[in-house]
Amino acid sequence: MQSLERKLAELKPKLADYAADPASNWDLRGIEIIDHAGAMLLWRAWGRRRAANLVLKPEHELLFTHLDLPPVPPHAEVRRDPWWLIVVLGRYMLLVVGHLAAMVMVLGQVLVDFIYVVRRPAQIPWREISASIYRTGAQALGITALVGFLVGVVLSYLSAQQLKLFGADVFIINILGISVVRELGPVLAAILIAGRSGSAITAQLGVMRVTQELDAMAVMGIPATLRLILPKMLALAISMPLIVLWTNSIAMLGGMVAANAELGIGYSYFLSSLPEAVPIANLWLGLGKGVVFGLLIALIACHFGLRIEPNTESLGIGTTTSVVTSITVVIIVDAVFAIAFKDIGIS
Repeated sequence: MQSLERKLAELKPKLADYAADPASNWDLRGIEIIDHAGAMLLWRAWGRRRAANLVLKPEHELLFTHLDLPPVPPHAEVRRDPWWLIVVLGRYMLLVVGHLAAMVMVLGQVLVDFIYVVRRPAQIPWREISASIYRTGAQALGITALVGFLVGVVLSYLSAQQLKLFGADVFIINILGISVVRELGPVLAAILIAGRSGSAITAQLGVMRVTQELDAMAVMGIPATLRLILPKMLALAISMPLIVLWTNSIAMLGGMVAANAELGIGYSYFLSSLPEAVPIANLWLGLGKGVVFGLLIALIACHFGLRIEPNTESLGIGTTTSVVTSITVVIIVDAVFAIAFKDIGIS
């Protein structure tokens, strides 16, 4: 490297002297190989312009042609629109409205197909419905039981720490019953199903879009809503209340175990006091939430699955968007339920 620097230091003045003569000829056809560094060395000696009497090999012409391009003018400073925030919000609002309109169209087609199969029971896709119930319901019992039990233990333990300060140990049954049966059980089950089954539904429909199976079904005259969307919505509407009931039971079991260990409340007393502490209306409200959450999760998952473009990047983005949207909608709808039924089931 040092020897090369010395040679360059000797070569640059010679090139500059030769380039200063306007009558000098530059015949570079004798050069076998020249790279960008060598071309730039000559270009700087010529004063950053093409020499007047220059002869090159055709394969070397491209190097000096690129160097002879005019410089790129600097970009003018772009002033930010003072209304940029309103513009961004407007675009998001239009995007949300577009998704809502598309979901309403899908829901309308599903209702039409539902009326069709009700009038023709032989056309009901029993096999698809039972398979979806198994995948979204039976296979989700393990994870919902584990998370529900741990949530019940944590909630019971934290509540016990505060109740002991006031000597109100028995009210832990009221806290656990109302919070789990009315709110935590349905929401927790819906979030788990949205992340587990909702993403699977979106990915399944997305892969069918990528592999052109949906196009093949349309060519054969098989309605996608009847064979794909309707079974999934019915399956989640059936399995979600059962999963909510299962999650409530396991969460109450975990809370009962923690209450016995922390406060010494017996299992028999806990179970006998639970119906009195938690009115039956809370149970029906939680099961009703399960039905609504199941329908919404299936609708959102199918909507984003059908909108996936035939490429792998869109598949990942669509699945992520489906899960995030489902969880957000579940929380919003649960808040609406809490406000609408605030006077029901609370003694």
